[in-house]
Amino acid sequence: MILPPVDPDPEVQLSDKPRLRDDTRFAAGKIAIFQYGAVAIFLFLISGFWKLQVQNPEFYDERAQANSIKSVPILAPRGRILDRDGRVIVDNHSSFSLILARESVKEEHLKPIAQGLDLDYNDLQAKVRRFKSQPKYVPIVIKEELTPADLSFVDSHHDFFPELVLIQAQRRLYPQNGMLAHVIGYTGEISEEELDSPEFAKYDQGDVIGKFGIEREYNDQLMGVDGQRQVVVDNRGQVRQVIGNKPAIPGKDIQLTIDLDLQVVAELAMDSPSQELHVEHKTGAVVALDPRTGQVLAMVSRPTFDANKFAVRIKSKDWQEITENPDHPLMNKAIQDQQPPGSTFKPFTALAGLESGAIDDQFSVNCSGGVALYGRFQKCWVYPRGHGRISLHRGIVDSCDVYFYTVGAKTGIDNLAFYGDLVGFGHPTGIDLPHEAGGVMPSAPWKLHNFRQKWYAGETPSVAIGQGALTATPLQLARALAGLSVGGVWHRPRLVATQPDKPVEWKLDPDHVKDIIDGMYGVVNEPGGTGVRAKLPNIQVCGKTGTAQLTSEDYAKANGRKTSEDNAWFEAFAPCQSPEIVVVALLEHFPGHGQYAAPIVRDVMKAYFDKKERLQVELRQKEEEAARKLAAATTLGLPGAPVSSVASRTSVDSSTAPGTIGSADVDEPKQQ
Repeated sequence: MILPPVDPDPEVQLSDKPRLRDDTRFAAGKIAIFQYGAVAIFLFLISGFWKLQVQNPEFYDERAQANSIKSVPILAPRGRILDRDGRVIVDNHSSFSLILARESVKEEHLKPIAQGLDLDYNDLQAKVRRFKSQPKYVPIVIKEELTPADLSFVDSHHDFFPELVLIQAQRRLYPQNGMLAHVIGYTGEISEEELDSPEFAKYDQGDVIGKFGIEREYNDQLMGVDGQRQVVVDNRGQVRQVIGNKPAIPGKDIQLTIDLDLQVVAELAMDSPSQELHVEHKTGAVVALDPRTGQVLAMVSRPTFDANKFAVRIKSKDWQEITENPDHPLMNKAIQDQQPPGSTFKPFTALAGLESGAIDDQFSVNCSGGVALYGRFQKCWVYPRGHGRISLHRGIVDSCDVYFYTVGAKTGIDNLAFYGDLVGFGHPTGIDLPHEAGGVMPSAPWKLHNFRQKWYAGETPSVAIGQGALTATPLQLARALAGLSVGGVWHRPRLVATQPDKPVEWKLDPDHVKDIIDGMYGVVNEPGGTGVRAKLPNIQVCGKTGTAQLTSEDYAKANGRKTSEDNAWFEAFAPCQSPEIVVVALLEHFPGHGQYAAPIVRDVMKAYFDKKERLQVELRQKEEEAARKLAAATTLGLPGAPVSSVASRTSVDSSTAPGTIGSADVDEPKQQ
């Protein structure tokens, strides 16, 4: 290999250009880039400080404070529920609830929180998910009525779970043993279905609303307006300072027309065993009305439930026990139990016959134990015996089926349906409670509309004695009897007296009304009457028994039963002239006739008139005491008002004081 010759002078081969590291122009460029970058960063920071300090200081100050200020809700207590005398039925009691502050909640905390508070983890997760669409400041109430163990857990784990916040709450305190449960109802957290309903459009997720009864019907009045407390917290969630407090506005109290004295008697009468028939527990309903106003004085439904279990989240075991009970404890049988009224409908059959001119008070039939009508033999309830020749008065007193079969056939279904609809059968009464049932008043158009069949004349006799397709609730029967007893004015039943009354008036023939009332008086007070167990000394009680067959005797025998299933009814009002109270009792699946429901009605009426007499005695004592004081003052030469004016003023004050029944002009009971 031949190498090229090397130049002995290396200096000649070097370039005239300076090396890059010695080039001042390159260094100057880098310095310029750094300087421009520094200026740009400085300008950016200056513009940020300008926005924070000069342009929008209020906005960013609020954003900064929001990181340390927390809003804690102050739950408004619901209004109390009082009876007609101002006595408290439903109140509130102080307790602690636990809320989850969603702005600081962590998903991994939910499981230990659920374990520590004995909550279902899946339920807690589902509740948190439901609130995702709500703003972050909306808290989640995860547990109510905290126990001492719950309070200890929250206090000892506050550093680990700063999202747990204790708040004071006012929880519902309902009467014990299910008293008035179907009237009052209960409260609960609003459900997803309710949130989708227009009725609850103004409520939010997590709100506690009325679910049933008065709590639901008057929810808007009973609910208050929640307040808010603003506190300063540190980075561990500890409250350092209270900076604002917006108090809650409590809900309004509601005064019912219910008289607790009558209510207690009715409840005890339904709860007491029937030793004569060896029945431990009764199922059914009792309703008491003032026929002059439509005000409900007492309402009982059995079986009942403990509303206090619904005041907090009801346990699965308790809910299962209620829902699996075949007697349906959650049903208000007074307004929802649609049953054949049986012989309690006979006074209205008589009314239809008399008013339509189909019969008069002297119309009579011969009861030999049954009658053949429209090719079918209809038995009387005393079959194979009979009542003999019988007219309207004894027909009502003895509750003769043959008589009313015949009256129904002569009157016709059109007249029965017209007067039945007039007195209120076949449609709701309009009481201020949710989910009232309307019953059925059968007619030719009704059958054609529902079954696409014509009405056959052979169906009418069964309707005339309160059987067949005819059904009614105890409240419907009480309202119908109330209007008949006062001569043709049917008031709307009400539990709150301030609700508007829309009475239905129909001019009835006074003689026809008197004929029916005389017959109902005989049911209770004449020998052989089916309702003698309702008789009261010195009080004219008018009533009517009813035994409604639920299954035929042939069906009962085919299923191995000795007798068919029956419902026992009794309806009554008192006094016969100028009635003040109407009471209806229903005993479901009862092994006896309507006469066994009569003592319940009697006890409620006795409580009413005993209380009225007691209040009148107290009023006289006050008047006598006022007169004595006035006489003593006059003897000493002191100025005083006339005795008559003092007595008058005392009478007026007593008529409006708590403890009275009805209005100040309550009539005296008529003596027998």
